[in-house]
Amino acid sequence: MTEDIHIRRKRLRYRSRYTGMKETDLLLGGFAERYLAAFDDAQLDQYEHILGAGDGRIYDWITGKEDVPAAYGGAIMDLLLNFKIEA
Repeated sequence: MTEDIHIRRKRLRYRSRYTGMKETDLLLGGFAERYLAAFDDAQLDQYEHILGAGDGRIYDWITGKEDVPAAYGGAIMDLLLNFKIEA
């Protein structure tokens, strides 16, 4: 049985708020609040894949310390990088 999309969004919202680093908690938590409600399953898959990279790597990508690997690039990562600029 597949996970209900509402439960999945709630789980990803929680995971975004509690990454292990305060900086990514704030950034990803705000991003999740703004965008997750509108994401479809494919977009949630992409976002979950990004979260799987770990907070340290995500922080390095957001701050420009490292380039985003191709495996994590795409529309959701672009949205996240642009959100960083707005935040």
